[in-house]
Amino acid sequence: MQIDVFTLFPEMFPGLLGMSVVGRALERGVISLAIHNLRDYCTDRHRVTDDVPFGGGGGMVMKPEPIFAAVESAMGAAPDRAPVALLSPQGRVFDHSVALEYAGHERFGLICGHYEGVDERVREHLVSDELSLGDFVLTGGEPAAMVIIDAVCRLQPGALGDPGAAADDSFAHGLLEFPQYTRPRSFREHEVPEVLLSGNHAEIARWRRQECLRRTLSRRPELLDAADLTEQDRRVVKELRAEARAHCGQA
Repeated sequence: MQIDVFTLFPEMFPGLLGMSVVGRALERGVISLAIHNLRDYCTDRHRVTDDVPFGGGGGMVMKPEPIFAAVESAMGAAPDRAPVALLSPQGRVFDHSVALEYAGHERFGLICGHYEGVDERVREHLVSDELSLGDFVLTGGEPAAMVIIDAVCRLQPGALGDPGAAADDSFAHGLLEFPQYTRPRSFREHEVPEVLLSGNHAEIARWRRQECLRRTLSRRPELLDAADLTEQDRRVVKELRAEARAHCGQA
């Protein structure tokens, strides 16, 4: 997979992406990262990438010319090129399902916004998508690009040491992940659940599924509405809700 990043601050990359899972994936060629400096596509001698907004108002707006030139030079013109997403607080929220969507592409691009945003013609005539990390504003799109690349990269075959590891992650099945334990068996009188020491894989799988449901119900109950639940899962959730109500009644 190739990922193209269009930015005013290329020195920020690879940054965190050069370490751990993504760093190893880059070294092994699982993904390829191309960083494009938008200033290289300016035609004036001062390499100006922003200007005041028409109609007045505070702040500056990123100009369309260098962004169009950079994307079209690196990736070609629409509609034949790979997807290009503008990173913006106005975009659709990036989640695990969107990560899976982008993981299915052989190539995609990310445009890092700055200042008061980009000229609207970039949205209307250049990008194919807009992505946001959530309802907050970052100084620029670079940190968001790193998060998206990290999430998409680890879904690529060969990125993780264990091929099945990503399948057990939180959100992989619409639920939060079950609790994890390792040695020592007893730490400050806190014990590892006995079921995990039993060697009974069916019971361990049952316990883990129940704990996924318990944790999701407790921390992100809205996820249960969209999760792919079996009839057994629904019975467990019903029991957990009854258990929680009983506990609240005793408190």
